[in-house]
Amino acid sequence: MGSFSDQAAKPRGRLLVVLLLLGLLAAVCFGAIYAAGDLSKLQTVVSAQEGLTALRGVTDPGELDQAIKQHPSNKLLRLVALANKDVNDIDAAAQKLLDEAAPRPFPKPSDLGAASRDDLDALLRDLKTAEANVATFAPRYDALLKSARDQAENDARSLNVGDERFSSFMAMIDEQHAGWTALTFKMLAARADYYNAFEKCMALLVREFGIYRVEDGQLVFPFQSTANAYNRAATATSDAAKRGSELDGERASLRQSELIRWKALVER
Repeated sequence: MGSFSDQAAKPRGRLLVVLLLLGLLAAVCFGAIYAAGDLSKLQTVVSAQEGLTALRGVTDPGELDQAIKQHPSNKLLRLVALANKDVNDIDAAAQKLLDEAAPRPFPKPSDLGAASRDDLDALLRDLKTAEANVATFAPRYDALLKSARDQAENDARSLNVGDERFSSFMAMIDEQHAGWTALTFKMLAARADYYNAFEKCMALLVREFGIYRVEDGQLVFPFQSTANAYNRAATATSDAAKRGSELDGERASLRQSELIRWKALVER
């Protein structure tokens, strides 16, 4: 039979073993967590380097898809793909809304010499309809942007890129939307000016129908004041159409600036 001191030493020994095992387990867990953190950081660095390499030769947004397809599992490149999709979607939807304002393509004022009174009346009605539709554009566009932002947010969150990167992405999306909204409303203003000026042309032609004549394809009015009024409206129509064409160039420039912003996101 053992002594009292031997019996007391056994529980203490077992307790010491348990404490040692718990300490060893804690050390292993801590080491695993530390290693996982380091591995996560390493993966982020590798992902960024891979993304930068893939995007280095991309100078046009149209080249993005091919570059991204080379690394389909790279989360940063997938963020860039989401940003590119966001731009494509809101631009296409905005153009669709702008084009839907007009019931049909309109002829140039210079092509109206042979138009009948019925043709002029129909065109005038369609121009009034286009002006009314332009007035309803803003709330429809706002709804479009909200839907696009929600989609981008959900898709980006599913990638699990980390809170900081996710916040940077959403801030970039908001900047994108602000830039495209400003451009879209410039285009809307150009359309509104075009419809308004063209309507003045049409109203004058309807009023003067049967009074003016056409010589060598040109409208000739009996009074200079009427000719001047028509020429002012026709010039305003042409200027508004020209502004609309120039804004298409701004669309291309804006896309290029977005590409620079997307590359910067990968570098962070």
